[in-house]
Amino acid sequence: MLRLINLTLLILFPVAWFAPMLRAGLLPLFGLSEISVMSGLQSLWRTDVPLALVVTFLALFAPYIKTIGLALIHFGLLRRKVLPILHVLGKLAMADVFLIAIYIVVVKGVGLATVETAWGLYLFTGCVLGSMIVGHLTQKKSATRG
Repeated sequence: MLRLINLTLLILFPVAWFAPMLRAGLLPLFGLSEISVMSGLQSLWRTDVPLALVVTFLALFAPYIKTIGLALIHFGLLRRKVLPILHVLGKLAMADVFLIAIYIVVVKGVGLATVETAWGLYLFTGCVLGSMIVGHLTQKKSATRG
């Protein structure tokens, strides 16, 4: 069952990257533009390359490498000794969700813009949490095998 859930995450993560996470606009009267992980990264790469590198790693590489690593472990192609490293990658991926949450709180606090969460934020958060749970259960299963 862990294999199936993990393989599903390999499909859902890219969907989450392109899904609308936020709808933001200057005033509600002018309509809201949708922001996804990818559109946010595109904007960051044009304005702040160091931050774009960090967010690209946190949002794309960390969760996907962890998910691929878990799949390799599930199919016996990678040693279980790398589980602690994969666990750290999962925590880093969750940091990206935290950054998005801070962005929402800051923008709403200023009061000049309208920000609404969209389904992609929940999908991305669910993928990251799902990956963390799969990692935890894989580690627990590995410990019982000894």
